[in-house]
Amino acid sequence: MGPEKGFSATEDELAQWLALLLTPGIGTRRFQALLARIGSPRDILGSTPQQLIAAGTIPGSIAARLATPDWEQVEKQLRWQQQCGNHIITCRDPRYPLLLKAIDDPPPLLFIQGDVATLSRQQIAIVGSRNPGPDGTENTFTFARDLSRSGYTVTSGLALGVDTAAHRGALVADGTTIAVMGTGPDHRYPRSNRVLADQILQNGALVTEFPIGTPPLAENFPRRNRIISGMSMGVLVTEAALRSGSLITARSALEQGREVFAIPGSIHNPLTRGCHALLRDGAKLVENTQDIIEELGAIRQVENTTEAPTTHSLFARPLDHNEQKVFAHLGFDPSSIDTLVERTGLTAEELSSILLVLELQNYVKTTAGGHYLRNGIKTGNQGLI
Repeated sequence: MGPEKGFSATEDELAQWLALLLTPGIGTRRFQALLARIGSPRDILGSTPQQLIAAGTIPGSIAARLATPDWEQVEKQLRWQQQCGNHIITCRDPRYPLLLKAIDDPPPLLFIQGDVATLSRQQIAIVGSRNPGPDGTENTFTFARDLSRSGYTVTSGLALGVDTAAHRGALVADGTTIAVMGTGPDHRYPRSNRVLADQILQNGALVTEFPIGTPPLAENFPRRNRIISGMSMGVLVTEAALRSGSLITARSALEQGREVFAIPGSIHNPLTRGCHALLRDGAKLVENTQDIIEELGAIRQVENTTEAPTTHSLFARPLDHNEQKVFAHLGFDPSSIDTLVERTGLTAEELSSILLVLELQNYVKTTAGGHYLRNGIKTGNQGLI
């Protein structure tokens, strides 16, 4: 069954994205490379295997699979979305969090249960050991509670230990919290946190990049860590051993240009050695939530909204040569990547990178169809553009 049979107009576009996501061998980087070089998922699925191979993004075996998408699995995902509180958004959706979109390999789609708007609020990630000591649990709970009371959304991974304490601390403060999962949205892992997951849905969201039916596979949990850090302004590690998975999140945060905070502990406690290693590598030592709030005080997350941005975006700055070139060829009517390739002479990959920077700085905005147009905003030294 193809997308032209049984799907509404809105579902049809999402069906193309899902068909591409569900094709074996199409990972995040290949998905993004195809988008950059060819355009929309519809264009990709409409290309011949020879055209896909010529684009230089995928081998012949995967190109052949794209000729016969698994529409039955696509329908399952769409049926899941039709349930109350369930959402599937693409990286070109206006609701997609801008901070996450800016990382090196953003998920092409997000499967969300709960409040989608939560994803675009100011977030602080809290991660650590799955088997923390009493001090680690108490510190995590207290920091999460106080950060939540200060207006931050607490993001973690729904795992046992520190993650659980972080979510509970935010919930006790009647704050919002986000759990990023390493499974499909139809799984609750670990099973012992099913009640906690339901509580999070009352005042937050459950998020994953994995489609329904994805079980708790070990290789998926390190991948979800880049989303935890990618959506957040900073990452706090409260207690972690040297080989802790939390250090993967911290490394992702550093690579993404996020702030990393760590709580020091006893030199005799093996569960603090990961934090001490981070401190030696440049993480910021914190003793209370005020240390974090002061550090992040000058940083403001750009609100991901369909409304026009404010005229004093903190991200706005003078454009470099290529950015000016791209901006000069944009109008107030939507332009596709292909059109901009013809106008600027840049490659689709170069354009995608520049357009993302311009979008983050509020010079341009994206339409639902993946086209780009100018934002009529005022910047500090360039007047109305």
